[in-house]
Amino acid sequence: MTEAVMAADAASHAASAWSSGLDAGPRPDDAGPAGADHAAALRFITCGSVDDGKSTLIGRLLVDSKAVLQDQLAGVQRSGATDLALLTDGLSAEREQGITIDVAYRYFATPSRKFIIGDAPGHEQYTRNMVTAASSADAAVVLVDATKLQWQNPGLQLLPQTRRHSLLAKLLRVRSILFAINKLDAVEDGTVAYNNIRGALARFAASAGIEVQAVLPISALQGHNVVRPHPGWCGYHGPSLLQVLEQLDVAAADHEAPLAFPVQWVEPFASSADTTQGRRVFWGRVAAGTVRPGQAVAVLPGGRQAVVAQVLDHVRRPRAVGGGHSAGIVLDREVDVSRGDWLLAPGAAQPSRQLSATVAWMDEAPMVAGRVYWALHGHRWVKARVQRIVHKLDIHTLAEAPADALEPNAIGHVELALQEPLATLPYEQSRVLGSLVLVDTATHATAGGVLVRTASI
Repeated sequence: MTEAVMAADAASHAASAWSSGLDAGPRPDDAGPAGADHAAALRFITCGSVDDGKSTLIGRLLVDSKAVLQDQLAGVQRSGATDLALLTDGLSAEREQGITIDVAYRYFATPSRKFIIGDAPGHEQYTRNMVTAASSADAAVVLVDATKLQWQNPGLQLLPQTRRHSLLAKLLRVRSILFAINKLDAVEDGTVAYNNIRGALARFAASAGIEVQAVLPISALQGHNVVRPHPGWCGYHGPSLLQVLEQLDVAAADHEAPLAFPVQWVEPFASSADTTQGRRVFWGRVAAGTVRPGQAVAVLPGGRQAVVAQVLDHVRRPRAVGGGHSAGIVLDREVDVSRGDWLLAPGAAQPSRQLSATVAWMDEAPMVAGRVYWALHGHRWVKARVQRIVHKLDIHTLAEAPADALEPNAIGHVELALQEPLATLPYEQSRVLGSLVLVDTATHATAGGVLVRTASI
């Protein structure tokens, strides 16, 4: 148990975000029924290869939407010019090197919508930070730098990190993926460049099975087609990037799904005067479904069943609580429930020890068969052994090739054996129950993100 606690304390923000239902911060209140909503706040990320203009794009969105104060603008002046990237690159190392290292979140609003932006780093070394940002995003804007490509060639090849980030966004079930072709003001013929790069993106998306929401030409530095449309520029006559973002759907929480509730904290026995009648309260965030009094629940991995006697919201008001919101649950009887357990609708998931999964590998040391890691699922830590690496995905050809190891930033299919059973579902069915984080047992560094394919006893 001591090792698990140490690993929990040392695991990076990527681990907690991925495993806690891939929840990296507060979510906006869900509006309307399950399905989609294009009025709720939109959480989106900018990603792509290094120096494609991601931080500058966010700076442009903030400035042109009037979300930056004059004193803030004055603080990002360099040699008399405004360096928009400095509005998001806040770490001293980022400003010194001119790169993005950690994910920077910014908030802004237009008259029709609120936005939460995550600026993801483009360096391969910081791919884990991009995964953290994408895991809780409703949309991803993948930037493509036209000046780095052979834009005159209709059969041009995209940069590896453009392909990698797009594939990761698809694997993480980001609802909307957009491509923004940047720096077209810096090429000789923007129309030719836009058409050729758009064709390359279409071919890649078709082969990778990525549904693309839009492909837009932009200039983050000059502001062309970012907030306001620039009709006819590069032969494009559609809406601006911000106009597209304002209309994107946000996946509403499925309140009718089977209940899934990871226990994060157990409140000790309350006083007899408390509304909980002296019973323990199990606190956490509802991952799926809605919890209300009278529901039957199964405590996994133990398997014992009970009935929900009372539900408290985040300010201890008795009321039903839906997915994405914090709740305290009081059961009708005292059963063994600890941090890391799950309260699930009976039959929603069966504890499993064998997992077949897609892994996004993040550690500097490669993943090899036989290695043992800590696996974090919700708030539970168990040991996991790599039984077999089935194949590795070639991001250039999208072919699945046999492999003996997964190198840093590789994506592959592996089989894991767990020391203790976990209640998992395929990631396609549940983002929360279908995701784990692997943590190195020696260094306590986040080693990989796991997306469950299938599970067996």
